[in-house]
Amino acid sequence: MGVGRPPGLRASRAGRRIAAAGLAALLATSLAACVQSQREGGGGRSMVFGAAGAPALFDPFYASDGETFRVTRQMMEGLVGFKPGTAEVEPALAEDWESSADGTEWTFHLREGVEFHDGTEFNADAVCANFERWYNQTGPGQNAALSYYWIETFGGFASDDEPSLYSSCEAPDSSTAVLKLTRSSSKFPDALGLDSFSIQSPTAMEKYGADEVTARGSSFEYSEYAKQHPTGTGPFEFDSYDESNQSIVLRRNENYWGEKAKLDRLVFKIIPDESVRKQELLSGGIDGYDFPNPADISGLRDQGFNVQVRDPFNILYLGISQRSNPALRDLRVRKALAYAVDRENLVEANMPDGAEPAELFYPDSVDGYPEDVKKYPHDPQRAKQLLREAGHQDLTIEFWWPTQVTRPYMPDPRGIFNSLSGDLEEAGINVEPVSKPWNGGYISDVNQGKAEVFLLGWTGDYNSPDNFIGTFFGSTQNQFYTEPAPWGGELADRLEAADREADPAAREEMYTEINRSLKSEYLPAVPLAHSPPAIVTSSEVEGLVTSPLTAERFAPVSLRQ
Repeated sequence: MGVGRPPGLRASRAGRRIAAAGLAALLATSLAACVQSQREGGGGRSMVFGAAGAPALFDPFYASDGETFRVTRQMMEGLVGFKPGTAEVEPALAEDWESSADGTEWTFHLREGVEFHDGTEFNADAVCANFERWYNQTGPGQNAALSYYWIETFGGFASDDEPSLYSSCEAPDSSTAVLKLTRSSSKFPDALGLDSFSIQSPTAMEKYGADEVTARGSSFEYSEYAKQHPTGTGPFEFDSYDESNQSIVLRRNENYWGEKAKLDRLVFKIIPDESVRKQELLSGGIDGYDFPNPADISGLRDQGFNVQVRDPFNILYLGISQRSNPALRDLRVRKALAYAVDRENLVEANMPDGAEPAELFYPDSVDGYPEDVKKYPHDPQRAKQLLREAGHQDLTIEFWWPTQVTRPYMPDPRGIFNSLSGDLEEAGINVEPVSKPWNGGYISDVNQGKAEVFLLGWTGDYNSPDNFIGTFFGSTQNQFYTEPAPWGGELADRLEAADREADPAAREEMYTEINRSLKSEYLPAVPLAHSPPAIVTSSEVEGLVTSPLTAERFAPVSLRQ
């Protein structure tokens, strides 16, 4: 069925917009007063950033969400980091490193004279203590909801039967840490720049029981360390979290080993409503926020705000589950969906400036990107022909889209859904809309393969094909073919073999061939668009360097006097 506008809806929506704007202005005025008090109360120069959500904790190992990492990456550092403005790996707590020829042994030469916020010395023993902590997680700590990035990167733990990429960590001297792997992996060393693998103080973690996590139904109760005493080596250190006032305060680390932060304090004000974040920026209550509505960007610039658009390092795709609708197991039907969608129109009508139609499941800046893949230009007649050949000319699909969410790759889920559902119906495909809140059933149902056709995407964590297509398709049990497609095991095996390949040139060719197969032989989903997410700050903010990984660090930031 079509998704149209019932008569009279325009006026009622306008009324709701006026009411919402009034409420947003009222909330912004109240919040601005609270934030101004925070800004002035601590003395010195403070920046207030509007965060879209509250972190559940401040121990990055147990986290997987962007709002938690936005805070913890200001306090924590890993062995490696990413060069500002790029996805290129660079030294952090390790000054340099080298690997064995077979890629199974990595030697990291550590910075000397570095201390954790509690005064504990940073050295090789501290590095190995962190790796051993991660590998030896038990009970709730092994839950994928907590140790997501460990499982995605390293696999199993010491006490389970799942194979692990991690073998051991040795400290031959205080400034040398040797990490041993069970096999070579394309993830290294870049994956060690993930926020979850930040090196934290062994002293503080032991003192405040960092691993004391207990399950509470579908949620978890975290340790005193995770809630009140996160301890890293970064340019900011934890000051306070006022849950009633929804604000997190970090203060400058005066003993930082590198260039000290220019701000005295960094405040994250939690404001879930995007319209309220905008009103707070306009009123001066905050100094910046992330992911402004693309429709607001031009107006914000006209009013003198600094809107920076990051380079796109993400993918929006039309997912196709082969579990609940047998018709979608036919390659001809999946190709019909690909011909049906008009990606050019989608980008023009629903994406911010700088967005591009996607041909593959990651940007062309990532290794293994071939230009000669199978392409599916918008062709409704070709889609209809394929459906007839497959015997599904009366195809009906459930098309799922998420509510209560804005993602870097999906700035307007409703608008994107409307655009694509119109394309599908033009090709003779009957669409049954299904919408659920992002954290109210959408993600969990999609991940279990319950959605037939759905909107989803990914922002890259680091520059590696495995971080994109390995994450999507590297298992025979995933959202696309929860009951394995005939080629599901073959694709998973090919992805694992590419990840294991130690020779970079051979590995890149393997990924190139996999990408060709993804578009011509498998087509488990349809790549749609790469979208450049924006971040906005007041004209007083200087020195903010945007990250294609949406992983900005605020230490270089200052406020114009």
